[in-house]
Amino acid sequence: MPKVVANYPVSGLFGVVKPSGPTSMSVVHDLQQLIARSKLFVTADKLEEIKNRKPNNKRRGKQAREAIKVGQGGTLDPLADGVLVIGVGKGTKKLSDFLNCTKEYETTCLLGCDTDTYDSEGSKVQMAPWHHVTPELIKATLSQFTGEINQTPPIFSALKMDGKPLYEYARKGIPLPRPIEPRKVTVHSLELVEWKGNNHSYQWPEKSLSEDDKKAMEVTLKSLDQSVEIKDRPEIPSDDESPPAFVLRMRVSGGTYVRSIVHDLSRAIGSAGHVVTLSRTRQGRFVSTPTEEGDKACVPWEIFEKASATNGDEVDAEGWTEWEREVMERLEVVEERGSK
Repeated sequence: MPKVVANYPVSGLFGVVKPSGPTSMSVVHDLQQLIARSKLFVTADKLEEIKNRKPNNKRRGKQAREAIKVGQGGTLDPLADGVLVIGVGKGTKKLSDFLNCTKEYETTCLLGCDTDTYDSEGSKVQMAPWHHVTPELIKATLSQFTGEINQTPPIFSALKMDGKPLYEYARKGIPLPRPIEPRKVTVHSLELVEWKGNNHSYQWPEKSLSEDDKKAMEVTLKSLDQSVEIKDRPEIPSDDESPPAFVLRMRVSGGTYVRSIVHDLSRAIGSAGHVVTLSRTRQGRFVSTPTEEGDKACVPWEIFEKASATNGDEVDAEGWTEWEREVMERLEVVEERGSK
């Protein structure tokens, strides 16, 4: 029998399996539209007030924010899919716990080309050879990126220096006022789980930095390391050949840049590479597939998509929608704020 929360509305935490494509904030926004009309999270008087308001699409988002506070515990890039922890009501105060928690990822690296963003959403920067790369070479190099390491955030990141995002310096060719401060992170485990070789459909990005953009980026990078040179070392594939790809699985501390591990590892094996898929399979105790005691499963995004398409109006004999039932099955209650 599906679990039912005895006293509601409640504040709490639950995990969502975010799809690749939308931003984390758009996922939160879509969830908020459903949550703001749910007796599971919103008091009866507030629900009645919202129900009696005249429909107004421009005010819909504001009404949802007024009804209940919803947030997420660690942004995923649009490219990435996987576990996104959602906090509702007083549950949002617990979200900071998930910024520095242990996380697990699976990521696919495509060799032969690096990009400005270190992933397939960016533009090609330079090419490099790959024919010498083997699974054995990758495995032998992984130890360099395991344990406590100093990791320098990507130059194309939103981290700020003197109030300006790093990517602005790189795009405009402005020397950094000081080196990017490396951060200590812990890579608890790092393993090669699949060597795809050229048996895949991934391709390098069509976009490429212009020569002027490359020169600007090089100016910024040389302010950190004078030996940096943006120059192609191409290994052109034959018509029926694709550059190889491989899949890594890692368990890391909060603050670790998966894109940087892929980028730096690719350089360490004498090539270049970037992320083409990224899945977060664990964020603290919330996981895509429970494997350990205390793991909490997440709600598939399709459940919420279906609810949004029907305005969440289809309810069972006890007055609960499908998405509310799914959330209750996985909900970590922080506070019960009322009773039936």
